[in-house]
Amino acid sequence: MSILNIKNVDKFYGSNHVVKSLNLTVADSEFLTILGPSGCGKTTTLRMIAGFETPDKGSIILKGKDITHVPPYKRNVNTVFQNYALFPNMNVGENIAFGLQQQKKDKATIDKKVAEMLEMVRMESFAKRKPAELSGGQQQRVAIARAVANNPLILLLDEPLGALDLKLRKQMQFELKSLQQQLNYTFIYVTHDQEEALTMSDRIAVMHDGVLEQLGTPEEIYNHPATAFVADFIGDINKLDGKVLSKDLLYCNGQNFIAQTKDIAINKEVKIFIRPQNIFITQDKNELKGKVLQCVFAGTHNKLEVQLGDGNIVHVNEPVSQCHLYGDEIYLAIKPATAIVFE
Repeated sequence: MSILNIKNVDKFYGSNHVVKSLNLTVADSEFLTILGPSGCGKTTTLRMIAGFETPDKGSIILKGKDITHVPPYKRNVNTVFQNYALFPNMNVGENIAFGLQQQKKDKATIDKKVAEMLEMVRMESFAKRKPAELSGGQQQRVAIARAVANNPLILLLDEPLGALDLKLRKQMQFELKSLQQQLNYTFIYVTHDQEEALTMSDRIAVMHDGVLEQLGTPEEIYNHPATAFVADFIGDINKLDGKVLSKDLLYCNGQNFIAQTKDIAINKEVKIFIRPQNIFITQDKNELKGKVLQCVFAGTHNKLEVQLGDGNIVHVNEPVSQCHLYGDEIYLAIKPATAIVFE
């Protein structure tokens, strides 16, 4: 069952068309991530859902009600910003209580709700501390507790992990997903970080230049990208030029290999996308020949940079037990039908 419908929405800033004919449906209790590079329109989309921006065309429907022109304070949605926007003069408990006080709730109701929120985010012992006395991760928990205290229909999160260090960011990814499942709320999360999107989301909406390129599960987005942009944007991937020889047979760098060519015409020049884990080193000299340019230790494996005979450079993962060196000649094979092909 859908809780939010964005229908044919356009947004302009002057002559800049930042969101183009956007149609997006969000399911109740779903963790949906809007993913894309800077300037793709993702934050503008979030701000239109929140009511901070108004579409120039189209409508936004929340639980059957058109809220396109409803002011932010009358929408049953709350936003967690990247800088958290906590009130520095209030302690943790007072920050969480603020929205409830604005709604004129009685003291007993507020105190009970604040206690519930503190327990939910495991911040009971920090109730009297000011935001400046908290770590980045703790501030984020308080911001989320304050946002959900009012029981919004949707929680909007605008790159809330962007200011955290890498280790804490990874930890908070799992905490956020766990919290969303615990609350059974609808989360709409905006990020340019692919790993965050793949880790936390039920579905991902990939945007580029104001257009929704693909909407799907993390597995669909990663393994079956709908466009060349999505293939190139999501995860590590090699991009090569090739030609269709026949149905499901490609030619690239002097080598034929199997791939799903869909309905692309024979002899058509194509772009071929292959993930590093789908290329492996072989002793078969009939396969792609290349020269190692660089070998980098990556913990669980080595990352090789290999130059093929036509000058193309590909990245290949190899076991740490095999460290090839600069200048080594190697042969590469592609796992059958793992290449992704676009005209």
